[in-house]
Order: sequence, then C-alpha cells, then structure tokens
Amino acid sequence: QVQLVESGGGLVQAGDSLRLSCAGSGRTLSSYDMGWFRQAAGKERELLARTRWSADTTYYAESVKGRFTISKDNAKNTVYLQMNSVKPEYTGVYYCAGRARSCGTYDFWGQGTQATVSP
Repeated sequence: QVQLVESGGGLVQAGDSLRLSCAGSGRTLSSYDMGWFRQAAGKERELLARTRWSADTTYYAESVKGRFTISKDNAKNTVYLQMNSVKPEYTGVYYCAGRARSCGTYDFWGQGTQATVSP
C-alpha cells in the first residue's frame, strides 16, 4: 500500500512561487501515474498536472500551462509541483494522487496541503 504526504503549502503573495512536495512511502512511485489536484472552497477537485513516471510524459490543465511544472525525484520517491507567478485564484487544498493505470480513477491520495495566495 502506498502512502503519500504532501508538504510545502502556506501563505504567499500573488506573483510569488511555491513548490509543493509529495513524498511516497510503502512502494516506489515509479510504477504509477501521479497527479496533482486542487480543491478550492466550494468547488470540485480539479486535475492540474500529471506525469507517467516510467514514460516521463506530462499533462497540464490549460489553466496552469506555462506556470506550473510537475517533476519527480526517483531517489527521494517524491513528486513535485512548482507553481510560478501564483494568483489568488490558486488558493485551495492541493492533493497528490496516484493510480496504476494511465486512465480511470486514482487509487491513493495524500491528505492535502493548503496553499493561500493573497492579492
């Protein structure tokens, strides 16, 4: 069973950068499709970026293309989300998740980390 722990959230100002981390334990993340999601207050959880670890492919939602970068560190069994030029609308709880296949529902989730962007 895989456990994920997110970190790196906090309070930042608009225009700042923020890097979120998602550390995996229990199993190596290299076999999984890993994604970052955001859930803003009163809204549904949305997929921001994902990567197929073994294939080194990435996907980004249109709303974050050019601003967010998903990356991974095999040695640390960790996936990152680099967020640049953040906006107040990026405020929310950020989750990482993984799945064995490249489509369908995600099988395991972290507990989330709160990121708040002030104007």
